[in-house]
Amino acid sequence: MDTAEPGRVWRPYEITRAEADTADLVGLLDALGPGGLAGLLTERKAVVFRGFGIAPDAVEAVLDRLVPDRLPYVHGNSPRTRVRGNLYTSTEYPRQYTISLHNELSYAHRWPARLAFYCEKAAERGGATAVIDGALWLESLDPEVREAFAGGVLYIQNLHDGFGFGKSWQETFETDDRSVVEAFLNEARADWSWGPDGLRVTQLRPATATHPVTGAEVWFNQADQWHPAGLGDETSAELYDILSPAEFPQYVTFADGSPIPDAYAGHIRDRGLENAVDVDWHGGDLLLIDNVLTAHGRRPFDGTRRVLVAMCGG
Repeated sequence: MDTAEPGRVWRPYEITRAEADTADLVGLLDALGPGGLAGLLTERKAVVFRGFGIAPDAVEAVLDRLVPDRLPYVHGNSPRTRVRGNLYTSTEYPRQYTISLHNELSYAHRWPARLAFYCEKAAERGGATAVIDGALWLESLDPEVREAFAGGVLYIQNLHDGFGFGKSWQETFETDDRSVVEAFLNEARADWSWGPDGLRVTQLRPATATHPVTGAEVWFNQADQWHPAGLGDETSAELYDILSPAEFPQYVTFADGSPIPDAYAGHIRDRGLENAVDVDWHGGDLLLIDNVLTAHGRRPFDGTRRVLVAMCGG
């Protein structure tokens, strides 16, 4: 079992064009093979492919090796746009804000095993993708906080029918067919109900996860992101003025429905950001992460930035 050792330093593994002595990343990945890539990713948790200068019209062939059988972003809560197929913009969250650390779809019944990020255009300044070893994040949290989440996390979503705060249920599930949504939520063992303004979904999930290969226990939830304290004091206050917590587009409590203290949400967010490693971008670079072992986020930036993401199962 891989356990987090206090003071242990972790960084993503970097493969550069100069060190590989080839510009043919597809050939390099083919030589490594699916098994070799899987072993490398499990060992290193995140891998950066730097300096290969992959052009937008050539990225699909690389993604076919990194994230085969790509998944749609169904039940995702981040604002993003489908570029083509199951390739999406990484996020359209305003550039001036930090996106805190999280594992993709950790609140869902199923989540992608891998994520691949592709930098089509780097920001003029900032915009790094922050990553953290999930075991180290768990180790960094105060025992009081870890113990408080032992029972898990209750996620609450209020998805409007086309008009309202946050994402609509149609955007979230990439369909306007209610029966498709109902089948998805039943399979996910979520509680749901339709109302006059849209759909309400509640899901009880664990706060940590265990990696299926290494046995490492990692912090694996989005409690701080779904908590009003994660919005910042001003935005949170404005939301409280308009709605009750039960009506927020997304909200989170402890498993028994009791509120999570603001200080806990801030502690989780801050420990993640403080211990994260920044992956700075150059056009044509790629980052592959194990979505259980590694959480990710985004630093603010100036100018324009276009990073795409694709994901696949195990």
